[in-house]
Amino acid sequence: MGIRDFFRPRQSNFVKILTEHARITAEGMAVLEEYMQDTCEACGKRISRLEKEADEQRRILIDELNRTFVTPIDREDLFALSRAIDDVIDYAHTTVYEMNILQVEPNDHLREFAGVLNKAAEEIHLAVQHLQDRPNLALLHATRAKELENRAEYLYRQAIADLFHGPEDVQHIVYMLKMREVYRHLSNAADRGDEAANIISDIVVKMA
Repeated sequence: MGIRDFFRPRQSNFVKILTEHARITAEGMAVLEEYMQDTCEACGKRISRLEKEADEQRRILIDELNRTFVTPIDREDLFALSRAIDDVIDYAHTTVYEMNILQVEPNDHLREFAGVLNKAAEEIHLAVQHLQDRPNLALLHATRAKELENRAEYLYRQAIADLFHGPEDVQHIVYMLKMREVYRHLSNAADRGDEAANIISDIVVKMA
């Protein structure tokens, strides 16, 4: 790579990497929703594979940042957006992993929760996809993602309230503690998706 390449902004590269990262995460959340419908072992393995693919996309973006002196989007924003997108699928992977080791089955709360997170992840994917050429459209998708994340947080509070309503015996209390951890992972995924939407909004404002 020549010295001119080092100083030349390469926005298309960064957006391409981020778009692929967001696509992988959206696919992972779709598999998570599928897993909540049918706890098949294959779905869990797919999420694990996608989580590793997402990690690789993040490493590629960091390498690109290290090789580029001038970036058309703030370096901090690129780094933070990639981290937030990666965290979403990380929490999806952790959710499935802990459901397996804790031996808990999906319920209606988890199914609805995963469905909302899946839609939000797709909105994030679309927002990143349009970030370079259609920033206003990217902002629209980011706003929709935030609305869905707010819905996810409402579902989390509702699930927790139902979970802690009238424990009956020791087994029920153990179940409550297990499910609280699972719900918390999905809530964290929602929080990280909300952060990704906020970062996208900030980028659009700076680009105006």
